[in-house]
This record gives sequence, structure tokens and C-alpha cells, in this order.
Amino acid sequence: MQIDDIQQVRRFNRLVTQRAGALEESYLSRGRPLGEARLLFEIGVAGGCDVALLRTRLGLDSGYLSRLLRSLERQRLVELRKAEGDGRARSVVLTEKGREEFEAYEALSDEVAEDLLSLLDEPRRKRLIAAMGEIERLLRGAALEISVEDPASADARWCLEQYFAELSARFENGFDPGKGGGPPSSEMRPPNGWLLVARIDREPVGCGALMRLDEVAGEIKRVWTAPAARGLGVAARLMGRLEALARDAGFSIVRLDTNRTLSEARAMYRKLGYVEIPRYNDNPYAHHWFEKRL
Repeated sequence: MQIDDIQQVRRFNRLVTQRAGALEESYLSRGRPLGEARLLFEIGVAGGCDVALLRTRLGLDSGYLSRLLRSLERQRLVELRKAEGDGRARSVVLTEKGREEFEAYEALSDEVAEDLLSLLDEPRRKRLIAAMGEIERLLRGAALEISVEDPASADARWCLEQYFAELSARFENGFDPGKGGGPPSSEMRPPNGWLLVARIDREPVGCGALMRLDEVAGEIKRVWTAPAARGLGVAARLMGRLEALARDAGFSIVRLDTNRTLSEARAMYRKLGYVEIPRYNDNPYAHHWFEKRL
């Protein structure tokens, strides 16, 4: 890593924290620090939130989060409740006063953003907005984590359900997972199957699977990226991990199939070095078949 690159990142971080008001004891002059204001935002946007999910989403230490929530409770801005169906879990919602504070922060935050943009002429504003969007995409992509997952886990089931729903909406005659040219999700376990789940900020954003065809060949299935995470390189990263799993399993070839409506998938496979081959399976939804030698 170049020292100049590191210094650039540090300069950028110092500038952003200053411009955003993160250094102020009273963020946006509302009488509380940025951490508490951010919690109000997250709770308000979600219309209430599970405390464990809130901790996971923001990556906060549980003790620190509890102190922030207790402070907001003392200010009568939030109310903690036991989650329905699970007495051990807690959820948090804004009180009426909390909703007023949330709306005040929203208005003030818009003003701060508008003031920042007003310092620049239109061409520079467009450059800044485009740069911010690119930084956001790159940082979100850098936070991507991929792990082998049990297909029965909640995140794995959610990803597969979203994948099947999208195929059903996009395919000409819908999609039936039972006829989709692959084994049941429950079989995606080693040593004959592997299921990957991709997460950003600990929330699932994609999946992919590898199945054993024979001793030398594996098949890649169920590669899907959530719409909100597209453009971040999630699918390519999943493909790379699936190929690495295939090598570790002793496969020298990986194959896959795809539907003719998934033009973006075919383009990605070709870019990653896959070549089109004759039909190798009886998947009724497949129109193209690909192979890559590892």
C-alpha cells in the first residue's frame, strides 16, 4: 500500500467528518452527539427496528448501543419493547417526541447538504454528486463478505426465495424450482454441494451454489444478487469464490446453464472466461450452456 494513498484517505476522512458536523458535541445544534442522532435516523426510517438488527446494521458494540438507547430513552425519544413471539428480543420505536426530533434532523440535514452544494457552480456540483455516488458504491462493495452457509439458515433461505421470485417474474412462462434443473436446496452441503451467501454490512445481498456433477466437474447454480447491490461486483466475487471451492474440491471443470432472458448473466460468464458448449443437462429453463476449465 502506497503511503500517499493512505494519506489521501486520511485527508478525505478528516474533511468529511468536519463538513458533516461529526466533530460537534451537539450535532446540528439539537443537543445530542452524532451517534444518538444517527440512531434516531435508523429507527425513524425503518418505522421501528429490532435492537439486534440495529446493532448488526451499524456494526456497534452491544454495550455502546445500549448506552445510546438508554440516553434516548431518558430523553423520551424512543420506547423499547419486547418483540412479539420472543420475550428475550427487543424492538425500539420512536415516541411522538422522537418523531418530531427525527423530522427536525431531516430538515436540518437537507439544509446542510443544500448549503454544501450551493458553494459550487452547476458543473462542479454534478462532479461532486457523481464522485459521492462512486465512493458510496466502492465502499459498499469493499464491505462485501462471502461465506459458506447452511442452506437452512434464514439468510440462505431469503436469498433463494428472492432468486426464485425474480426468475418467476422474468422467465416467459414463470419458474418452478422443482423443475429448475438442480437439486433441492437442502442438498447444497459438503462434500457434494456448497452454498455461498454474500453480505454487505452483515445483511444478505446475494448467493451462489456449487454442486458436484462427477469426480472432475462441478456445476455452478443459483447465482443471484439483490437489486440494491447490483453494480458492486457481487456476482463476479461470488463466481470467483465458487471457482475456488471447485478447485479445492478437486474439480478441473465447472459448468453452468442459463435462460435466454438473462442476457447480463451470459455477458458476465463470457467476461469471466466461460465458453458456450452443447447441452449437458435436461434443465427445461436453460437455453445456453457454458464451461470453464480451471
